[in-house]
Formats: sequence, C-alpha cells, structure tokens
Amino acid sequence: MSQPSTIGGINLLSEEHKRAIYCGLVPRELLERFNIPPDFIDSQGQSLVRAKWMPGNPSAEFSLFHQADFPDPILYGHLTDTMNGQIHILLYVLNDPESPRFDVDKMPDGRATKFGTLIRNLEAEKAALEAGLAPGQVRHGLRLLSQAVIAFENFVEDLGHEMYFVEPLYYHNAVIFERYGFAYQQGRKLMERIHTGFFENGDLLKQLDDSTFRRREAQSRIRLRSWAIHDGLLGEPFTNVTMYKRVGKSAGVSTTADTKW
Repeated sequence: MSQPSTIGGINLLSEEHKRAIYCGLVPRELLERFNIPPDFIDSQGQSLVRAKWMPGNPSAEFSLFHQADFPDPILYGHLTDTMNGQIHILLYVLNDPESPRFDVDKMPDGRATKFGTLIRNLEAEKAALEAGLAPGQVRHGLRLLSQAVIAFENFVEDLGHEMYFVEPLYYHNAVIFERYGFAYQQGRKLMERIHTGFFENGDLLKQLDDSTFRRREAQSRIRLRSWAIHDGLLGEPFTNVTMYKRVGKSAGVSTTADTKW
C-alpha cells in the first residue's frame, strides 16, 4: 500500500497503522518529560491516547494524556484536509498538567463555551488573565511549541507536502505563529490594522478604558491586546485569518514590530 498524502487517506488505514502515523506528531521531548512509554500504554494497560479518526472522514482529533484518568490532555490536535488535499491545523493545544486549571472552556452549569467564542465564563476568564494566561487557555502551556513545530513538519513531509496551514483562534495565536515562521494566506491586513489601531490616537487604543479585559497596558502587550480583542474591542469576532508555513523555512513576517508578549 502506498503512503497516504492526506488525513482522509491515513484514516482509511488499519487502527494500528494510523495510530503509529498520528503518534509521530508527538514531540520526543514531551514523551521524555512525562515518562510516557513509546506504545502510549500506561503500567495498568490503559491507553494514554484518545482519538477520532474514522474511515471516510477527512479530519482527525488526537489527544495525549500523561495519566489516563486526567481531565485534560497534555497535547490535543485537530487536523483536517483542505479542498486541494493540503494539511490544515484547526486547533493545537499543549497543556501543563501541573499548573492550575481555569474553567474558561465551560460555564458553571457545565455548558461548553467553545473556549469563550460561543459564551464566556467571565469569572474564570478574569482569573486566567490574572494568572498570566491568554484567551482560550485552561492551563499554562508547556513551552514546547518549537519542538512541536519540528515534529509536525516531519509529519507533513512524510505525507509528501512542502507546506501546511493553520487557523489561529485568537490574535495572540497569530502573533506566535508569525514568530515561528508562518505567513498569511488571509488576514494580514487585519493584523496590520489591529497593530496600528493601538498607536497613539488609534481607534483601538481609545477603547482601552482600564476595565478588566481592556487594560491600558494592552497598547504594548500582545497577551493583553488579545484579551481586549476577545472582549469585543474590534466590534466583531477575530475570524478569517489563515496562515501557512513552508517546511523548514521561515517567512519572516511580523505585523507587530517589537511589541512584547
């Protein structure tokens, strides 16, 4: 059987074969840090991987846990095929399980917030902001994104591709991807317009009223800008931004100059 070049193609393989391919997305440093066995099975015989990769489906969801019964994965990825068979990352998360959890992803009654894009748990978001998290984060990250990019590029290259796409869910995600070498398929003008909006006399700067999510310091801080934008500063949701990266190459794009995190 020839090597598949798409997510849909991988999903047609046997469970064992596609599991082996998708597990290649996991950075080696993550396995070492949490002493995860190479077969992703813990000492009680429980799988540390949960996945949705049904045959006939052009997308896959992959979750890796450091403990089988832990509520949050240390790595979560949701991948899909584009219309022309390219690889597209819809969501990628690295969680530090040893850090405090903030329930920004659910309401007190258990309803899902879709990370605050559908409805917002304001008390949890306020606590997350104070703890130094960015919008959408339920825990601190693992600071392994550079290693994750290398692992993902190996995965993409093995499928025969020279580039891949990503959809940043928040403003700060787009900035981070810029700094890891991504360019814009769409949304660069929006990002540049946001940056200039925080200049002196800019329309976004004028809206920073020093309320909880719209702090004056957001003028010069990416994380606080992202909270303000999440709070509706633009007058519309942060959407229609798609980025891409060529394997092994950096685009050198920056829409934020030397603005600090």
